[in-house]
Amino acid sequence: MNWTGVILFCRIIFVKRFFSIQYIDIIDMRYTLRQLAVFVAVARHESVSRAAVELSLSQSATSMALAELERQYDMQLFDRFGKMLRLNELGQVLLPQAVELIERAAAVERIFEGRAGYGKLRIGATLTIGNYLATLIVADFLKRHPESTLQLTVHNTATIVDQLARHELDLGLIEGSCRHPELIVEPWVEDELVVFAAPTHRLAGKASATLTELAGESWIVREPGSGTRETLDQALRHHHWPMKIRLELEHTEAIKRAVEFGVGIGCISRLALREAFRRGSLVAIETPELDLRRYFRFLFHRRKFQTAGMREFIALCQRMTSGLQRSDQIEWPFIP
Repeated sequence: MNWTGVILFCRIIFVKRFFSIQYIDIIDMRYTLRQLAVFVAVARHESVSRAAVELSLSQSATSMALAELERQYDMQLFDRFGKMLRLNELGQVLLPQAVELIERAAAVERIFEGRAGYGKLRIGATLTIGNYLATLIVADFLKRHPESTLQLTVHNTATIVDQLARHELDLGLIEGSCRHPELIVEPWVEDELVVFAAPTHRLAGKASATLTELAGESWIVREPGSGTRETLDQALRHHHWPMKIRLELEHTEAIKRAVEFGVGIGCISRLALREAFRRGSLVAIETPELDLRRYFRFLFHRRKFQTAGMREFIALCQRMTSGLQRSDQIEWPFIP
């Protein structure tokens, strides 16, 4: 018996049956990529009208495409509350699969059109990372992959977490914690907050200060929901020490300016203060009683397909901080 011939014959039969099955499955598909794109846009905006604007379609065409998708499979993907639509349990299961299919289809189209690159990548970063690191990494990414496009959104941690959970972003770079069950958090690099003041402040000449010495001082701090505020609150919670907050601001640069003007003392990342400390416009006040360490972290949806572009962006982030203990040790500006 010629076993080589038998094996070859079996392989031919398998391949024919496999491709026949795949071909039949494709022919029997009743949904279109356009319907899936409408479904994803409506899920993100919870509104047919806003989805129509994103897709450059009429509201009636958008509504019809969604209705046809649900009718074809005799299922409901949204709970309706007036003009607002909320994903139901079935829609939540479908959403990450639909997003992945659309992204893979876009990658196939780029190949057909002879375009290289990773397509469009949507990155969300919290303020410290976004203002001091993310733009450098984005520039490096686009320089290496000129055919790609990238959208960078900068918000506080709570907002980035919400956007990732709703599949509005591909990847998040955060400085706070995340406990959302659908999101995966991975450490990137250690960061540390530091208390600081204007050079003319009464504590500016001291190498360090105790909590007793800081009692009664006016503080300029980040808003609740930010990773910086979360780290500071956690550091103080065991000391039962009331902090006299005079001003809450959403931007680190605004906090630095307010402290420079003598409004009070602040507490933000050493990374954001490095140049001000070098110039002498602001002065660090070390606080041995407080643990102000934290991590910058990667954040992505556990049910989202990780594209090659996402993996490349994460690799560039890790390359930037390779061998470093803390974020303020990064050479700035970063040149690969």
